[in-house]
Amino acid sequence: MNIEFPFILSAIGAGAAHYAAHIASTAATANSETGEIAWLSQDRAFEVPFRGDDGKVLAAARAAVAGTPLDINVVAAAGRRKKLLVADMDSTIIGCECLDEIADAMGLKAQVAAITERAMAGEIAFAPALRERVALLKGLPVHRLSRVYGERVRLTPGARALLATMKAHGARCVLVSGGFTFFTSRVAADAGFDADHGNVLLDDGTHLLGTVAEPILGREAKLQTLEDEAKTLGLSYDATLAVGDGANDLDMIGRAGLGVAYHAKPIVAEAAGARVDHGDLTALLYLQGYRDDEIVRE
Repeated sequence: MNIEFPFILSAIGAGAAHYAAHIASTAATANSETGEIAWLSQDRAFEVPFRGDDGKVLAAARAAVAGTPLDINVVAAAGRRKKLLVADMDSTIIGCECLDEIADAMGLKAQVAAITERAMAGEIAFAPALRERVALLKGLPVHRLSRVYGERVRLTPGARALLATMKAHGARCVLVSGGFTFFTSRVAADAGFDADHGNVLLDDGTHLLGTVAEPILGREAKLQTLEDEAKTLGLSYDATLAVGDGANDLDMIGRAGLGVAYHAKPIVAEAAGARVDHGDLTALLYLQGYRDDEIVRE
């Protein structure tokens, strides 16, 4: 008899095969009915369809493999492959915080990074924190930004594969950042985004002025970007995916059909519908049910 399973228990991480049977049995004993294990990537990603209390199954599965390098999540079985991706840039699509790296060029990284950390953890408001940090950059030659980009900015592993695969299946991909357009435009072109949005660093043609154009793109603007893009495409929010790591990503992550906290601050990881603490960005493809032979590799 065919049984429709409304939920998918996803397990992603190196050596996943070692834990597959244990995770499946844990799900089956958590007052749920389960289907067969399906492998998306050999020894790296599998999933178990189930019906039952999704919160209870998730908690049991995570507890069963606590301390291992596995990312365990539960997603809805319906509509898994999203048609819109809205992604944060710093510490998500790239592996650094651009503003911190600019500050490092001025010998101010420790001072600026401390403010960044507090803002991303939600301890201080984003906009005033951004203004405070940018003020410290006053006088930096504009040409130094190119050096920072060339020497410090690298795409997170799996970024190009995530973008190329989703776009190959008809998705639109948008980069939205509380960082700066100097970097978002370059990262978007490198990774394959369809559009990018960020804040504008002001300069006099040769040096930074220590100010940023208003209004500042922050938490509310990120959410607005997701809402506007979904409306333009005629999509329900269920068909959207948002990913980020900081407090200013919380609203768009909460609104998206699949909101993912990627190597995120605790406040974000606790609030997001899904979290990736160990894997690279291809984990977002496995969460959508893509198999290895469907992934467009870098």
